[in-house]
Amino acid sequence: MAQQDRNQIRDGDVSKRRVFYIPGYDPIHPRRYRELYRKEGAAQAQISGYEIGLKPKRTGGPYGWHVEAAFDGTPVTADVEVLVWSDIVRDSMSNSIPATYAQLVRTAWEYIATGALFRLMRLRKGPVIAALYPIGALLVQAMLALLVVWLCGWVGSFAGPWGTLAGTIVGLLPGVLVLRWFKSKDGKLFAYYLMHDYAYSARYRGANPPELEARMAEFGKTIAGALAEDHDEVLVVGHSSGAHLAVSILADLIRSGRVPANGPRLGFLSLGQVVPMVSFLRDADRLRADLHYLSARDELTWVDVTAPGDGCAFALCDPVSVSGVAPERKRWPLVFSAQFTRSLSPERWKELRWKFFRLHFQYLCAFDRPLDYDYFQITAGPLSLAARYAGRPPSASRIDRAVSKYTSMAA
Repeated sequence: MAQQDRNQIRDGDVSKRRVFYIPGYDPIHPRRYRELYRKEGAAQAQISGYEIGLKPKRTGGPYGWHVEAAFDGTPVTADVEVLVWSDIVRDSMSNSIPATYAQLVRTAWEYIATGALFRLMRLRKGPVIAALYPIGALLVQAMLALLVVWLCGWVGSFAGPWGTLAGTIVGLLPGVLVLRWFKSKDGKLFAYYLMHDYAYSARYRGANPPELEARMAEFGKTIAGALAEDHDEVLVVGHSSGAHLAVSILADLIRSGRVPANGPRLGFLSLGQVVPMVSFLRDADRLRADLHYLSARDELTWVDVTAPGDGCAFALCDPVSVSGVAPERKRWPLVFSAQFTRSLSPERWKELRWKFFRLHFQYLCAFDRPLDYDYFQITAGPLSLAARYAGRPPSASRIDRAVSKYTSMAA
């Protein structure tokens, strides 16, 4: 640990922290995040020379765990909780094969017909390719199934026209089996998963589905409760799709006066965000208004961390500015890169480089050559988000020009 870091730690402003993690579109039980934190936190502690350990959660409420850490002899405790919406995700994924193909048509139409897809490509091609992948994969699967049906009809054609018809009808069964086989392998292909992900936002053209709005209101109450308690910092972490949920939740909290002036410091860390995938849609008025509002507020510190090595995120794209809603007094977010190619050793980078989904979660993991981004120091260290990045300049290569066609905001 560098001497400058040691001096900062001795001047730390946090000994007790509450952390709320909002995951992206993920149907998996939140225990995976506890195990990831335990494993990767131990690895980072060994690399960086501090102590960190997990214990069972001591209070009720959302799923979570208790963290006890020591940085150069400075003790810190943190209670980490996952704000779960995986049940909503699972319900949205409970679709038949025909329903998924109907989603494909609706989603492709929404992004292509409105021009949103082409504007998104002007930002980063990686996440757009990730969005096109499930469409292409599902179309290939459908064509292979149709090929099987056609082959059966062709074989039957040797018996005449009625044979063609009979062969085609018989071929429907193996054609359906081909589609079912591909769906059974989606744990490796991710075509259905990604299709459901993008379709969920496109279904309401960027507006939040009613069930998600209700859950976000519950999340807001939970965070407001923590802000009324005796903590040095309340930190909200939004990863992937969870980042834009956090934007709206925090904007609602501040608007409604539920962030006390003399309460805990409020920090917002957005990681691997995909905000433009939603904010560029025509009815995303609510999200655009929240981006506009939150970016000018003094009640919080907002840091946005992405990395060009993460092909699933809009790396270094200022989510407020590219959405065309930056106010005159814009303060946030502070945008910078986790610099995967520098903060990971060449050996580690070579190992992870083509594991696209794993890299999308690297922000929550250990770096063997850490720079100024360390998830575990941010969530369990003695410095608040504001203190840690005070004076830190944004990345010079960030994209902060307005690109979205739709810039209307909710009243």
